[in-house]
Amino acid sequence: MQQQDLQGTSALVSGATSGIGLAIARQLAGRGAVVGITGRNAGRGAQAAGELASIQAGCFYVQADAGDPAAAKKSVAEAAERMGGLDLLVSSGAEGSLGPTPFADMTPEQIAASFDSRVLARIYPVHAAIPFLRASKSASVIMITTDAARHPTPGESVIGAAGAAIILLTKALARELSRDRIRVNSVALTLTSDTPSWDRIFSRESFENKLFSKALARFPQGRAPTAAEVAEAAVFLASPAAAQITGQTLSVNGGLSFGGW
Repeated sequence: MQQQDLQGTSALVSGATSGIGLAIARQLAGRGAVVGITGRNAGRGAQAAGELASIQAGCFYVQADAGDPAAAKKSVAEAAERMGGLDLLVSSGAEGSLGPTPFADMTPEQIAASFDSRVLARIYPVHAAIPFLRASKSASVIMITTDAARHPTPGESVIGAAGAAIILLTKALARELSRDRIRVNSVALTLTSDTPSWDRIFSRESFENKLFSKALARFPQGRAPTAAEVAEAAVFLASPAAAQITGQTLSVNGGLSFGGW
């Protein structure tokens, strides 16, 4: 039987209508949290919310684009109102519009869009949630980022730069918000199975298919991490077991790489 150590926790997971975000929401609900999720696709959101409500009563969906500051603010306020407060924010959206691409082949518009989706869409929900988290007795923020921030990879210069911004922000916010007893941590991903990104990468011949096919052959465990395994790490950071952990970024990379910062 799954432990219920998050009973009474009000959690919001942005960008959680599929993939890593939904996997995290499932495990939070399974451990007793009431979970709100956000995302741009109303159809997927309603389906995901229905699944979560079958695990834990009271789970719901709010349509929102995490990359739109007004929409992020409105969705966080609505979720906090519906749950009577907010104890946990997991910021996992939005989906990147462009996968690994050599820097010289990117247009200026693609560079800007990559930063918007991988940085701003991660931090707007966090900014909006702070007033509500300050009112919680045990508050936590978890951001989802990439291990490309720690290990230079051809084709992931901008992706890695955006991820590095999230890692530094994690440290800085943990220090700023410590006076409010709000913990801030991140989870850094590598190639992860059971996700829409995995399906997209291996569905066609492309630069990223070649890049990740080589990576796939190098995992010491013989396979890439699954979305459920990444979610386990995120939920650990949200749990009482991690009460003394803040300002940290945990890499879930299957041993593909070590070191970094």
